[in-house]
Formats: sequence, structure tokens, C-alpha cells
Amino acid sequence: MAERAALITGGSSGIGLAIARTLGEEGYALTIAARRPEKLERAAEELRGAGYEVHAVAAQLGEEEEVVRAVREHRERWGRMDALVNNAGFGFGAALDQNPTKRIDMQLAINLRATVIATREALPLLREAGAEHGKALIVNMSSLTGKAGQPWLSVYSATKAGVIGFSQATQREVAGQGIQVTALCPGWVDTPMSDFVKEHITPEEMLRPQDIAEAVRFLLR
Repeated sequence: MAERAALITGGSSGIGLAIARTLGEEGYALTIAARRPEKLERAAEELRGAGYEVHAVAAQLGEEEEVVRAVREHRERWGRMDALVNNAGFGFGAALDQNPTKRIDMQLAINLRATVIATREALPLLREAGAEHGKALIVNMSSLTGKAGQPWLSVYSATKAGVIGFSQATQREVAGQGIQVTALCPGWVDTPMSDFVKEHITPEEMLRPQDIAEAVRFLLR
């Protein structure tokens, strides 16, 4: 059994992969979960090449049973969970009256519902880690849009506001159990998800995925 282990959703690229690298540097065995098997395996091989222990789970995180399976596979592989990073996300920019229901449902399912389900499923393991060393960590990826709703990102903003509220409530619920819950709320980050604004905001003006990963490193310490 690993001395420390972490599950990162949306771990095949961008912020999630940067966080996985950082957790690997900190000595964590890793489970990365994402929906595209080939891309996920490339990320896993990169992490293994850096000397980290990695288990990859291809999963459609908008589906309850797939989230449950990801947590189950992590438990079966590593036997413990010291950090859960709910990073998987999906955004769709459009005027509210041009938002198709399918895109609304995807944002609700991946950004918010999956975070709730993964946390629910992981809590027994996180409680065990918290009781052992007093520093189990849940990191939920929110956004500045969750603190101040943005036009043309109304549904995305709503899901990210939900992540903040869920994180606050969860922290109060697990207070005294050695579990720390944090919602990170970055602005624009230089990832493909931000490509649609890069003609207005240059990549040099954006945060880098590694900046977010360093925030997670700070939380670990």
C-alpha cells in the first residue's frame, strides 16, 4: 500500500495533469481519471516516465456509475486516499437563450454533480487518512466565474458557484475529522479550454496550469 495516494479527475491534461505531476513530486501514488483513453494513457506514461506510480481510469465522469468506478478502482489499487482533486470540467460559452439542454446538462453533470458524487464515495477513505495524519485534502476546482457570474457563461458560472457552496458546506460537515476542503477559483488559465478568448487575452496574461498546481502544493503543506 502506498504511503500517500491521490485521485485526480480530469488528470489527462492542463490543470489536472500539472496537479498530478506536483502530487507525484510530493511522493503521492496517483490515480488519474479522464474520458479519452488514448490521451489519458499518454499522460499516465509521461508521469510514469518521471518515476511516479500511476493508475489510469478512463471514465465518463458525467455518469454516476463511472465516478463510483473511478473511486473504487483507486481504492482497489492503492488502498488509501489522502487527496481528492475534483478537477474535471466542461464549459460552453453562449447566450442563455442559445444554450442547448444537452450542453446545460453536461456542465451540471461534470462540473458539479461529479464533484459531489466523487466526494461522497471518497469520504470513508479520506476520513481514514485524516484520522491517521490529520491532513487529508479535498481540492475542488471552481473559478472566478463562481464568485461573480459572467455573461455568456451563465451555466458554467452557476456550476462553479455550486462548487464553492458545496466545498464550504463539506468543510463544515467534516470539521474535526482531519480533512481540509478548498475550492480554488482561478481566472483565465492557459489551457485549450481558454482558447476561445485568446484573441482578447493573451496566454502571457493568463495563469499557467503549474500556478494552480503550486497552490495545491501549498495546501499540502
